[in-house]
Amino acid sequence: MALIETINSDIKQAMLAKETDKLKALRAIKAALLLEQTKGENKEIREEDEIRMLQKLVKQRKDSATIYKQNGREEAANEELEEASYIEAYLPKQLSANELEDAIKDVITKVGATSMADMGKVMGVASKTLAGKAEGRAIADTVKKLLS
Repeated sequence: MALIETINSDIKQAMLAKETDKLKALRAIKAALLLEQTKGENKEIREEDEIRMLQKLVKQRKDSATIYKQNGREEAANEELEEASYIEAYLPKQLSANELEDAIKDVITKVGATSMADMGKVMGVASKTLAGKAEGRAIADTVKKLLS
């Protein structure tokens, strides 16, 4: 089932269950998907694009929550974090630190990287293979740690 169909189904369920917070997050996902569909000539959204879009939505919510906390607005921060958790449910399972390190070690051996000069090669392959399974910052930090 495509993500848009899943979201539409979940929106109906959230409406019936009167889950307003979840409904708000689901509508945000649907709006982002519809915007993505209308961007280019191709009306079909690839799975990688869906994952990237969902990650962007989660990051926006977490950044907003951080700003709210800095300004002493705990209730608004909690709302943003709750929305982020609903959105994260549609992302693939995130790798643990050990799993991420093992995956990057595999990439380093495939690419034949030996020093920090090869970081670009490793990041290119790692970003593609680990898309949606780990944040870009975590991938970069792990690559730096392993190559230095």
